[in-house]
Amino acid sequence: MLDAIGLSSLDDLFTDIPQSVRDRFRPLGREPLSEMEVFARLSEMAESNAGASLTPFAGGGIYDHYTPSIVGHLTARSEFVTAYTPYQPEISQGTLTAMFEFQTMVAELYGMDIANGSLYDGGTALAEAALMAERIRKRGRIAVARTIFGHLRRVLDTYAWGADIDLVDVPFHTGSGQLDTNAIPQDVSALIVQTPNALGVIESLEGLKEQLGDRLLIVSADPIAAALLKTPGTCGADIVVGEGQALGLPMAYGGPLLGLFATRAAHLRQMPGRVAGRTVDAEGAIGYVMAAQTREQHIRRARATSNICTNSALCALAATIYMATLGGDGLRDVAARCAQRAHDLAARATELDGYELAFDGPFFHEFVLRVPGDPRTLLETLAEAGCVVTPPTDLQELGLENALRFAVTEKRTDEEFERLIAALASFAGEEA
Repeated sequence: MLDAIGLSSLDDLFTDIPQSVRDRFRPLGREPLSEMEVFARLSEMAESNAGASLTPFAGGGIYDHYTPSIVGHLTARSEFVTAYTPYQPEISQGTLTAMFEFQTMVAELYGMDIANGSLYDGGTALAEAALMAERIRKRGRIAVARTIFGHLRRVLDTYAWGADIDLVDVPFHTGSGQLDTNAIPQDVSALIVQTPNALGVIESLEGLKEQLGDRLLIVSADPIAAALLKTPGTCGADIVVGEGQALGLPMAYGGPLLGLFATRAAHLRQMPGRVAGRTVDAEGAIGYVMAAQTREQHIRRARATSNICTNSALCALAATIYMATLGGDGLRDVAARCAQRAHDLAARATELDGYELAFDGPFFHEFVLRVPGDPRTLLETLAEAGCVVTPPTDLQELGLENALRFAVTEKRTDEEFERLIAALASFAGEEA
Protein backbone atom coordinates (compact mmCIF):
# COMPACT_ATOMS: atom_id res chain seq x y z
CA MET A 1 0.00 0.00 0.00
CA LEU A 2 2.89 2.34 0.75
CA ASP A 3 4.33 1.64 -2.71
CA ALA A 4 1.00 2.44 -4.32
CA ILE A 5 0.89 5.91 -2.76
CA GLY A 6 4.60 6.59 -3.23
CA LEU A 7 5.80 6.42 0.40
CA SER A 8 8.79 4.55 1.77
CA SER A 9 7.79 4.02 5.40
CA LEU A 10 4.87 4.09 7.79
CA ASP A 11 6.28 7.22 9.41
CA ASP A 12 5.97 9.03 6.07
CA LEU A 13 2.22 8.47 6.27
CA PHE A 14 2.00 10.81 9.25
CA THR A 15 4.15 13.70 8.09
CA ASP A 16 1.11 15.98 7.88
CA ILE A 17 0.91 15.80 11.68
CA PRO A 18 3.24 18.43 13.20
CA GLN A 19 6.45 17.05 14.67
CA SER A 20 5.66 18.67 18.02
CA VAL A 21 2.55 16.50 18.21
CA ARG A 22 4.26 13.35 16.99
CA ASP A 23 6.92 13.80 19.66
CA ARG A 24 4.18 13.24 22.24
CA PHE A 25 3.26 9.82 20.83
CA ARG A 26 3.94 7.05 23.29
CA PRO A 27 4.09 3.34 22.53
CA LEU A 28 1.29 1.30 24.04
CA GLY A 29 3.73 -1.16 25.53
CA ARG A 30 1.80 -4.09 24.03
CA GLU A 31 2.85 -6.74 21.58
CA PRO A 32 0.71 -7.06 18.44
CA LEU A 33 -2.05 -9.65 18.85
CA SER A 34 -4.28 -11.44 16.39
CA GLU A 35 -8.02 -10.81 16.40
CA MET A 36 -8.60 -14.16 18.13
CA GLU A 37 -6.04 -13.32 20.83
CA VAL A 38 -7.54 -9.87 21.38
CA PHE A 39 -11.03 -11.35 21.74
CA ALA A 40 -9.79 -13.90 24.27
CA ARG A 41 -8.03 -11.20 26.28
CA LEU A 42 -11.04 -8.89 26.30
CA SER A 43 -13.32 -11.77 27.34
CA GLU A 44 -11.00 -12.50 30.25
CA MET A 45 -11.10 -8.84 31.29
CA ALA A 46 -14.91 -8.71 30.97
CA GLU A 47 -15.32 -11.66 33.32
CA SER A 48 -13.61 -9.66 36.04
CA ASN A 49 -16.30 -6.95 35.95
CA ALA A 50 -18.38 -7.02 39.10
CA GLY A 51 -21.35 -5.57 37.24
CA ALA A 52 -21.97 -8.83 35.43
CA SER A 53 -23.17 -10.42 38.69
CA LEU A 54 -24.95 -7.46 40.28
CA THR A 55 -28.74 -7.29 40.57
CA PRO A 56 -30.16 -3.89 39.61
CA PHE A 57 -32.61 -2.32 42.03
CA ALA A 58 -31.63 0.94 40.37
CA GLY A 59 -34.17 3.06 38.52
CA GLY A 60 -34.45 6.78 38.07
CA GLY A 61 -35.68 6.54 34.49
CA ILE A 62 -33.79 3.46 33.23
CA TYR A 63 -35.26 0.08 34.19
CA ASP A 64 -34.31 -3.60 33.97
CA HIS A 65 -37.32 -5.08 32.17
CA TYR A 66 -37.28 -8.38 30.31
CA THR A 67 -36.99 -8.12 26.53
CA PRO A 68 -38.42 -11.04 24.50
CA SER A 69 -35.78 -12.56 22.20
CA ILE A 70 -37.87 -11.79 19.12
CA VAL A 71 -37.06 -8.08 19.57
CA GLY A 72 -33.33 -8.56 19.07
CA HIS A 73 -33.88 -11.14 16.34
CA LEU A 74 -36.00 -8.85 14.17
CA THR A 75 -34.13 -5.60 14.77
CA ALA A 76 -30.88 -7.33 13.76
CA ARG A 77 -32.20 -8.02 10.28
CA SER A 78 -30.29 -6.14 7.60
CA GLU A 79 -33.44 -4.37 6.36
CA PHE A 80 -33.75 -2.59 9.70
CA VAL A 81 -30.22 -1.96 10.92
CA THR A 82 -30.24 1.80 10.55
CA ALA A 83 -31.23 4.49 13.00
CA TYR A 84 -32.07 6.96 10.27
CA THR A 85 -35.16 7.85 8.28
CA PRO A 86 -34.32 8.27 4.57
CA TYR A 87 -34.70 11.66 2.89
CA GLN A 88 -36.75 9.99 0.16
CA PRO A 89 -38.99 8.20 2.65
CA GLU A 90 -41.66 6.89 0.31
CA ILE A 91 -39.20 4.42 -1.23
CA SER A 92 -38.79 2.85 2.24
CA GLN A 93 -42.26 1.49 2.83
CA GLY A 94 -41.08 -0.91 5.53
CA THR A 95 -39.55 1.88 7.59
CA LEU A 96 -42.65 4.05 7.25
CA THR A 97 -44.93 1.13 8.12
CA ALA A 98 -42.97 0.53 11.33
CA MET A 99 -43.11 4.25 12.18
CA PHE A 100 -46.86 4.34 11.59
CA GLU A 101 -47.45 1.34 13.84
CA PHE A 102 -45.19 2.81 16.50
CA GLN A 103 -47.11 6.10 16.44
CA THR A 104 -50.43 4.27 16.71
CA MET A 105 -49.30 2.24 19.71
CA VAL A 106 -47.82 5.22 21.57
CA ALA A 107 -50.96 7.30 20.99
CA GLU A 108 -53.14 4.47 22.28
CA LEU A 109 -50.84 3.78 25.25
CA TYR A 110 -51.00 7.41 26.37
CA GLY A 111 -54.63 8.01 25.38
CA MET A 112 -53.74 10.79 22.94
CA ASP A 113 -54.85 11.71 19.41
CA ILE A 114 -51.51 11.51 17.64
CA ALA A 115 -47.85 10.67 18.26
CA ASN A 116 -44.70 11.34 16.29
CA GLY A 117 -42.21 8.80 14.98
CA SER A 118 -40.02 9.20 18.12
CA LEU A 119 -37.34 11.57 19.38
CA TYR A 120 -33.86 11.01 20.81
CA ASP A 121 -34.78 10.27 24.44
CA GLY A 122 -37.13 11.21 27.25
CA GLY A 123 -35.11 14.31 28.12
CA THR A 124 -35.23 15.90 24.69
CA ALA A 125 -38.89 14.89 24.34
CA LEU A 126 -39.73 16.77 27.55
CA ALA A 127 -37.69 19.81 26.53
CA GLU A 128 -39.33 19.87 23.09
CA ALA A 129 -42.73 19.69 24.78
CA ALA A 130 -41.84 22.81 26.77
CA LEU A 131 -40.79 24.68 23.62
CA MET A 132 -43.98 23.55 21.89
CA ALA A 133 -46.15 24.78 24.78
CA GLU A 134 -44.41 28.14 24.69
CA ARG A 135 -45.01 28.45 20.93
CA ILE A 136 -48.71 27.85 21.57
CA ARG A 137 -49.26 30.09 24.63
CA LYS A 138 -46.32 32.56 24.39
CA ARG A 139 -46.13 33.61 28.06
CA GLY A 140 -42.41 33.14 28.58
CA ARG A 141 -42.79 31.02 31.73
CA ILE A 142 -43.42 27.35 32.40
CA ALA A 143 -44.18 25.73 35.75
CA VAL A 144 -42.22 22.56 36.51
CA ALA A 145 -42.92 20.07 39.28
CA ARG A 146 -39.90 19.76 41.55
CA THR A 147 -40.27 16.00 41.40
CA ILE A 148 -39.20 15.34 37.81
CA PHE A 149 -35.98 13.35 37.43
CA GLY A 150 -32.84 15.44 37.81
CA HIS A 151 -31.41 14.46 34.44
CA LEU A 152 -34.66 15.52 32.73
CA ARG A 153 -34.58 18.83 34.55
CA ARG A 154 -31.01 19.53 33.47
CA VAL A 155 -31.90 18.98 29.79
CA LEU A 156 -34.98 21.15 30.27
CA ASP A 157 -32.87 23.90 31.88
CA THR A 158 -30.55 23.97 28.86
CA TYR A 159 -33.36 24.19 26.32
CA ALA A 160 -35.22 26.84 28.35
CA TRP A 161 -32.07 28.92 28.70
CA GLY A 162 -31.55 28.86 24.94
CA ALA A 163 -35.18 29.81 24.28
CA ASP A 164 -35.31 32.48 27.03
CA ILE A 165 -38.06 30.69 28.95
CA ASP A 166 -38.30 31.06 32.73
CA LEU A 167 -38.89 27.83 34.64
CA VAL A 168 -40.87 28.13 37.87
CA ASP A 169 -40.57 25.33 40.45
CA VAL A 170 -43.74 23.88 41.94
CA PRO A 171 -43.18 22.17 45.34
CA PHE A 172 -44.52 18.82 46.52
CA HIS A 173 -46.33 17.75 49.66
CA THR A 174 -43.85 16.31 52.14
CA GLY A 175 -46.42 13.76 53.29
CA SER A 176 -47.71 12.31 50.03
CA GLY A 177 -44.83 13.20 47.73
CA GLN A 178 -47.36 14.53 45.21
CA LEU A 179 -47.49 17.90 43.49
CA ASP A 180 -48.81 20.84 45.53
CA THR A 181 -51.51 21.93 43.11
CA ASN A 182 -52.22 25.07 45.16
CA ALA A 183 -48.75 26.40 44.32
CA ILE A 184 -49.12 26.37 40.51
CA PRO A 185 -48.59 29.93 39.21
CA GLN A 186 -51.21 31.52 36.96
CA ASP A 187 -49.12 33.35 34.36
CA VAL A 188 -47.43 30.36 32.74
CA SER A 189 -47.76 28.66 29.37
CA ALA A 190 -47.84 25.18 30.84
CA LEU A 191 -47.32 22.91 33.81
CA ILE A 192 -44.88 19.99 33.56
CA VAL A 193 -45.52 17.02 35.83
CA GLN A 194 -44.01 13.53 35.88
CA THR A 195 -45.82 10.34 36.88
CA PRO A 196 -44.63 8.27 38.61
CA ASN A 197 -42.35 11.05 39.81
CA ALA A 198 -38.75 11.05 41.03
CA LEU A 199 -39.99 9.94 44.46
CA GLY A 200 -41.70 6.94 42.87
CA VAL A 201 -45.11 8.43 43.68
CA ILE A 202 -48.00 8.34 41.22
CA GLU A 203 -49.27 11.86 40.63
CA SER A 204 -53.00 12.54 40.80
CA LEU A 205 -53.89 13.88 37.34
CA GLU A 206 -57.65 13.82 37.85
CA GLY A 207 -59.07 17.32 37.64
CA LEU A 208 -55.67 18.91 37.09
CA LYS A 209 -56.41 20.11 33.56
CA GLU A 210 -59.66 21.68 34.72
CA GLN A 211 -57.70 23.57 37.37
CA LEU A 212 -55.16 24.77 34.80
CA GLY A 213 -57.72 26.22 32.39
CA ASP A 214 -55.95 27.45 29.26
CA ARG A 215 -52.52 26.57 30.65
CA LEU A 216 -51.25 23.45 28.91
CA LEU A 217 -50.70 20.24 30.83
CA ILE A 218 -47.49 18.39 29.92
CA VAL A 219 -47.11 14.92 31.44
CA SER A 220 -43.92 12.86 31.41
CA ALA A 221 -45.30 9.34 31.86
CA ASP A 222 -43.62 5.97 32.33
CA PRO A 223 -44.90 3.82 29.42
CA ILE A 224 -45.12 0.61 31.44
CA ALA A 225 -47.10 2.32 34.20
CA ALA A 226 -49.33 3.86 31.54
CA ALA A 227 -50.52 0.37 30.62
CA LEU A 228 -52.03 -0.03 34.10
CA LEU A 229 -53.00 3.48 35.20
CA LYS A 230 -55.64 5.82 33.80
CA THR A 231 -54.08 7.37 30.70
CA PRO A 232 -52.79 10.95 30.78
CA GLY A 233 -54.98 11.68 27.76
CA THR A 234 -58.10 10.60 29.61
CA CYS A 235 -57.10 13.01 32.39
CA GLY A 236 -56.89 15.91 29.93
CA ALA A 237 -53.17 16.14 29.18
CA ASP A 238 -52.29 18.33 26.20
CA ILE A 239 -48.84 16.81 25.58
CA VAL A 240 -47.51 13.48 26.86
CA VAL A 241 -43.88 12.45 26.65
CA GLY A 242 -41.83 9.62 28.05
CA GLU A 243 -38.66 7.58 28.00
CA GLY A 244 -39.19 4.49 25.86
CA GLN A 245 -36.17 2.49 27.08
CA ALA A 246 -38.47 0.21 29.07
CA LEU A 247 -40.12 -0.94 25.84
CA GLY A 248 -37.61 -3.55 24.70
CA LEU A 249 -34.31 -1.67 25.00
CA PRO A 250 -31.42 -2.69 27.28
CA MET A 251 -30.19 -0.70 30.27
CA ALA A 252 -26.63 -0.82 28.85
CA TYR A 253 -24.78 2.26 30.16
CA GLY A 254 -27.79 4.53 30.01
CA GLY A 255 -28.67 3.95 26.37
CA PRO A 256 -29.74 3.62 23.66
CA LEU A 257 -32.79 5.63 24.59
CA LEU A 258 -36.05 6.55 22.88
CA GLY A 259 -38.18 9.67 23.14
CA LEU A 260 -41.96 9.21 23.16
CA PHE A 261 -44.10 12.21 22.18
CA ALA A 262 -47.89 12.44 21.79
CA THR A 263 -50.32 15.33 21.67
CA ARG A 264 -53.77 16.52 20.64
CA ALA A 265 -54.63 16.64 16.94
CA ALA A 266 -55.10 20.41 17.16
CA HIS A 267 -51.40 20.82 17.94
CA LEU A 268 -50.05 18.65 15.11
CA ARG A 269 -48.36 21.54 13.30
CA GLN A 270 -46.52 22.53 16.47
CA MET A 271 -45.27 19.03 17.25
CA PRO A 272 -41.56 18.35 16.69
CA GLY A 273 -40.22 15.39 14.75
CA ARG A 274 -41.77 13.34 12.00
CA VAL A 275 -45.16 11.77 11.41
CA ALA A 276 -45.80 8.86 9.06
CA GLY A 277 -49.27 8.55 7.53
CA ARG A 278 -51.20 5.85 5.73
CA THR A 279 -52.96 6.51 2.43
CA VAL A 280 -53.82 4.76 -0.84
CA ASP A 281 -52.17 5.14 -4.23
CA ALA A 282 -53.82 5.72 -7.59
CA GLU A 283 -54.66 2.02 -7.83
CA GLY A 284 -56.19 1.87 -4.37
CA ALA A 285 -53.32 0.01 -2.72
CA ILE A 286 -52.30 1.00 0.81
CA GLY A 287 -49.11 3.05 1.00
CA TYR A 288 -47.25 4.97 3.68
CA VAL A 289 -45.94 8.52 3.41
CA MET A 290 -44.11 11.09 5.49
CA ALA A 291 -47.17 13.13 6.40
CA ALA A 292 -45.39 15.79 8.46
CA GLN A 293 -41.78 16.91 8.82
CA THR A 294 -42.19 20.05 10.85
CA ARG A 295 -38.50 20.69 11.31
CA GLU A 296 -36.78 19.87 8.05
CA GLN A 297 -34.85 22.82 6.65
CA HIS A 298 -35.62 21.78 3.10
CA ILE A 299 -39.35 22.11 3.81
CA ARG A 300 -40.04 24.70 6.51
CA ARG A 301 -36.70 26.46 6.94
CA ALA A 302 -37.14 29.46 9.28
CA ARG A 303 -40.64 28.28 10.18
CA ALA A 304 -39.33 24.98 11.53
CA THR A 305 -40.77 24.09 14.92
CA SER A 306 -37.71 22.20 16.19
CA ASN A 307 -34.07 21.42 15.63
CA ILE A 308 -34.70 17.70 16.13
CA CYS A 309 -33.35 16.40 12.83
CA THR A 310 -34.23 12.69 12.94
CA ASN A 311 -35.92 10.02 14.99
CA SER A 312 -34.56 7.00 16.82
CA ALA A 313 -35.93 4.67 14.15
CA LEU A 314 -34.21 1.45 15.19
CA CYS A 315 -35.07 1.97 18.87
CA ALA A 316 -38.65 2.83 17.91
CA LEU A 317 -38.79 -0.39 15.89
CA ALA A 318 -37.64 -2.35 18.96
CA ALA A 319 -40.40 -0.71 21.02
CA THR A 320 -42.95 -1.48 18.31
CA ILE A 321 -41.98 -5.16 18.23
CA TYR A 322 -42.00 -5.28 22.04
CA MET A 323 -45.49 -3.78 22.31
CA ALA A 324 -46.85 -5.92 19.45
CA THR A 325 -45.39 -9.07 21.02
CA LEU A 326 -46.91 -8.43 24.45
CA GLY A 327 -50.13 -6.81 23.29
CA GLY A 328 -52.33 -4.79 25.61
CA ASP A 329 -52.97 -7.67 28.03
CA GLY A 330 -49.28 -8.53 28.16
CA LEU A 331 -48.26 -4.94 28.91
CA ARG A 332 -50.83 -4.78 31.70
CA ASP A 333 -49.52 -8.07 33.10
CA VAL A 334 -45.96 -6.72 33.13
CA ALA A 335 -47.11 -3.50 34.81
CA ALA A 336 -49.18 -5.39 37.38
CA ARG A 337 -46.27 -7.69 38.23
CA CYS A 338 -43.93 -4.70 38.61
CA ALA A 339 -46.36 -3.00 40.99
CA GLN A 340 -47.01 -6.16 43.00
CA ARG A 341 -43.34 -7.02 43.37
CA ALA A 342 -42.45 -3.45 44.37
CA HIS A 343 -45.12 -3.41 47.06
CA ASP A 344 -43.97 -6.82 48.32
CA LEU A 345 -40.41 -5.56 48.70
CA ALA A 346 -41.51 -2.31 50.35
CA ALA A 347 -43.60 -4.25 52.87
CA ARG A 348 -40.68 -6.49 53.77
CA ALA A 349 -38.20 -3.62 54.01
CA THR A 350 -40.40 -1.54 56.30
CA GLU A 351 -40.66 -4.47 58.73
CA LEU A 352 -36.97 -3.93 59.50
CA ASP A 353 -35.97 -1.57 62.29
CA GLY A 354 -35.01 1.87 61.04
CA TYR A 355 -36.62 1.64 57.59
CA GLU A 356 -39.82 3.36 56.57
CA LEU A 357 -41.46 4.67 53.42
CA ALA A 358 -40.60 8.33 52.94
CA PHE A 359 -44.05 9.13 51.48
CA ASP A 360 -47.58 7.81 51.87
CA GLY A 361 -48.66 8.55 48.29
CA PRO A 362 -49.38 5.62 45.95
CA PHE A 363 -46.37 4.20 44.10
CA PHE A 364 -45.88 1.98 41.07
CA HIS A 365 -42.55 0.12 40.81
CA GLU A 366 -40.23 2.56 42.55
CA PHE A 367 -40.27 3.86 46.11
CA VAL A 368 -38.15 5.86 48.54
CA LEU A 369 -37.07 4.43 51.89
CA ARG A 370 -35.76 6.39 54.83
CA VAL A 371 -32.74 4.45 56.04
CA PRO A 372 -30.98 4.23 59.42
CA GLY A 373 -27.71 5.90 58.57
CA ASP A 374 -25.62 7.27 55.74
CA PRO A 375 -27.24 6.13 52.46
CA ARG A 376 -23.89 6.08 50.63
CA THR A 377 -22.47 3.68 53.21
CA LEU A 378 -25.57 1.55 52.73
CA LEU A 379 -24.90 1.57 48.98
CA GLU A 380 -21.55 -0.10 49.67
CA THR A 381 -23.19 -2.72 51.89
CA LEU A 382 -25.75 -3.47 49.19
CA ALA A 383 -23.06 -3.72 46.50
CA GLU A 384 -21.18 -6.27 48.61
CA ALA A 385 -24.40 -8.31 48.62
CA GLY A 386 -24.62 -8.03 44.84
CA CYS A 387 -27.37 -5.39 44.73
CA VAL A 388 -27.16 -2.03 42.95
CA VAL A 389 -29.32 0.93 43.96
CA THR A 390 -29.44 4.42 42.46
CA PRO A 391 -27.19 6.89 44.35
CA PRO A 392 -29.21 9.41 46.41
CA THR A 393 -28.14 12.53 44.46
CA ASP A 394 -31.63 13.34 43.16
CA LEU A 395 -33.17 12.77 46.57
CA GLN A 396 -30.66 15.01 48.30
CA GLU A 397 -31.42 17.76 45.79
CA LEU A 398 -35.06 17.42 46.90
CA GLY A 399 -34.13 17.76 50.58
CA LEU A 400 -34.10 14.06 51.54
CA GLU A 401 -30.90 13.16 53.32
CA ASN A 402 -31.13 9.66 54.80
CA ALA A 403 -33.05 8.04 51.97
CA LEU A 404 -32.60 5.72 49.00
CA ARG A 405 -34.82 4.95 46.01
CA PHE A 406 -35.47 1.33 45.05
CA ALA A 407 -36.86 0.13 41.71
CA VAL A 408 -38.44 -3.26 41.12
CA THR A 409 -39.41 -4.81 37.78
CA GLU A 410 -41.01 -8.08 36.76
CA LYS A 411 -37.53 -9.65 36.59
CA ARG A 412 -36.73 -9.48 40.30
CA THR A 413 -36.85 -12.86 42.02
CA ASP A 414 -37.49 -14.01 45.59
CA GLU A 415 -33.84 -15.00 45.93
CA GLU A 416 -32.77 -11.48 44.94
CA PHE A 417 -35.22 -10.06 47.47
CA GLU A 418 -33.69 -12.26 50.17
CA ARG A 419 -30.19 -10.94 49.45
CA LEU A 420 -31.37 -7.32 49.50
CA ILE A 421 -33.37 -7.71 52.72
CA ALA A 422 -30.46 -9.49 54.43
CA ALA A 423 -28.13 -6.63 53.47
CA LEU A 424 -30.61 -4.04 54.75
CA ALA A 425 -30.97 -5.94 58.04
CA SER A 426 -27.20 -6.27 58.39
CA PHE A 427 -26.72 -2.54 57.85
CA ALA A 428 -29.40 -1.70 60.40
CA GLY A 429 -27.69 -3.97 62.93
CA GLU A 430 -24.33 -2.34 62.32
CA GLU A 431 -25.83 1.14 62.60
CA ALA A 432 -27.63 0.18 65.81
